[in-house]
Amino acid sequence: MEFIKDPEELDYNSLGLVAGLEIHQQLKTSHKLFCRCPLVLNPVEESSYELLRYLRAGKGELGETDVAALTEVKKAKKHIYKGYDTTCLVENDEEPPSVLNTEALELTLLIAKMLHSTPVDQVHTMRKTVVDGSNTTGFQRTALVAMDGWIESSMGRVGIETICLEEEACQKVEERGSEVVWSLDRLGIPLVEICTSPDLKTPEHVKEVALKIGMLLRSTRKVRRGIGTIRQDVNVSVRDGARVEIKGVQELGLIDRVVAYEAMRQHNLLVIRDILRKRNASVRDTIYDITDVFSSTRSKVLKKAGKPIVAIVLEKFGGLVGCEIQPNRRFGSELADYARSMGVGGIFHTDELPSYGITDEEVMRVRERVDAGEEDCVVFVCGPRAYQAIEAVRERAKHAIFGIPNETRRALPDGCTSYMRPLPGAARMYPETDVPPVDVDFEWFESLELPETLEERVENLTSYGISSEMAHQLVDSEMDDLFEEILEEVGGVRGEVSSTVIARTLTSTLSELRREGVDVARITHEHLRDVIKAVANGMMAKEGIPELLKKIAETRASVGELLSEVRKEEVDVEGLIRKVVEERKEFVLDRGEMALGPLMGVVMKELRGKVDGKVVSQILKKVIEGTIEYAGKKR
Repeated sequence: MEFIKDPEELDYNSLGLVAGLEIHQQLKTSHKLFCRCPLVLNPVEESSYELLRYLRAGKGELGETDVAALTEVKKAKKHIYKGYDTTCLVENDEEPPSVLNTEALELTLLIAKMLHSTPVDQVHTMRKTVVDGSNTTGFQRTALVAMDGWIESSMGRVGIETICLEEEACQKVEERGSEVVWSLDRLGIPLVEICTSPDLKTPEHVKEVALKIGMLLRSTRKVRRGIGTIRQDVNVSVRDGARVEIKGVQELGLIDRVVAYEAMRQHNLLVIRDILRKRNASVRDTIYDITDVFSSTRSKVLKKAGKPIVAIVLEKFGGLVGCEIQPNRRFGSELADYARSMGVGGIFHTDELPSYGITDEEVMRVRERVDAGEEDCVVFVCGPRAYQAIEAVRERAKHAIFGIPNETRRALPDGCTSYMRPLPGAARMYPETDVPPVDVDFEWFESLELPETLEERVENLTSYGISSEMAHQLVDSEMDDLFEEILEEVGGVRGEVSSTVIARTLTSTLSELRREGVDVARITHEHLRDVIKAVANGMMAKEGIPELLKKIAETRASVGELLSEVRKEEVDVEGLIRKVVEERKEFVLDRGEMALGPLMGVVMKELRGKVDGKVVSQILKKVIEGTIEYAGKKR
């Protein structure tokens, strides 16, 4: 095998790529999963109290401690939680949870039915150990609801292994050294987790299935929208590689690149493994204190990082630590991730030195101190937690000789990934004794009515005479129900109000105002109804809709009040038109009657929708014709 620098060079079939999805979607319910708190997110500065926690890993039902939990505890983080008037003692972990939210359970069963899954007879809430600080309890409550479903795709049927209902975690606000600040308001929001089978064959296939599941979820009209309300985790492996879980892919447009880059990473790590085996490489267990080697260093980076400075020797790793395995990420980046997870800023290694103000002479003295040969690579770290960090680096380097470790990784904005923690195991799950089980009646499940899918919704909307693109915009903005209601109220087509005018007002007009900085959140559905009714009743021209909506957002006045103000203003339409034409007389004489269109836009902008467009057009045409006729007689 050879190193790959571009994922487009990969043949995913011969590589043996296998992928699966875990989709997490927040549900839109009246309250949280295990308490009556509302689903409200608050500005952090409005926090009314704080909690402080140091979390430890406990043993599960079988007496085992999860490896991922143990790793998190080694980081010795201090967790600070911001609470609000909208959070309660359940989020604080100072009161037992209440019964499972039935509304959320029914919605999860509906989603299971849409995905052809079989519900369990009885829903049992479990505890899943999570000690990264995202839960005040040290665990996440989750319940299996359905299994063995499927969804069709362009590459065949994809299995849906499990559908779970669980509580959302806290939102990370800030991380400052050993302290992490969390917001409690997101904790406990109902979340459905959909796990596919490892049936996905290519990065594009992963993206296709994620999009399709996302569309089905939105078809319920009962899922939350916005950044962070839906997240995709991807499980990826290649032949002879490892199962790697990539967390937090929030942008669907990035998901195929994440999968491609992970396949590339695993391929290149296998190339490094093969080279290390041929070289008979090894990793020394000895950790060397080399602080004194840099006692008079001029490197600002080393001085800032602090003491001690400790090193390990990677025998016959020379030249490989600096090898690129993903775009702008090297094998050294993998080792640095492990070091950072233990609280240091990163690593230094001899494949990249001299650099960072470290001289050739200092590198030579380091090699002499640790007795490293020319084919060896020396890695060292600095700072108060240097020993913990170098031990993590040493274990990761040892694994490189055997292959790729099972890991949980974080998706980066460019599609690459970085190490978070080891992949958790079965020891993390145990029963939740505070929440009673819920029976799932078969008749209840069968009675759930499947909603109209978004594809079906779009097709039905086009029957009103709007384009498919506009129908998609209505559905995507969740304005389609309002569109139909307004259309029915104004009688389909009346005056200047066509289905297209209504659709454009609810989509592109609001989007354009938002881009201009208008707070469109202050414009209610009732405002939109009244504005369109005013046009339908001839009280204003359709060209005035944007200006009127802008005034509504600025003043929060009613449509009736604003129209009354407009009517009080005396508008000399013909006088204004004659002024516009006179100022552009040469343009009118040059273009003739073709000047009507451009000047119409100028006049309507001046009038700001106060006069019907048809009336303006008639007067403008008359003035233009008169101007041309007068100029002809004058000649």
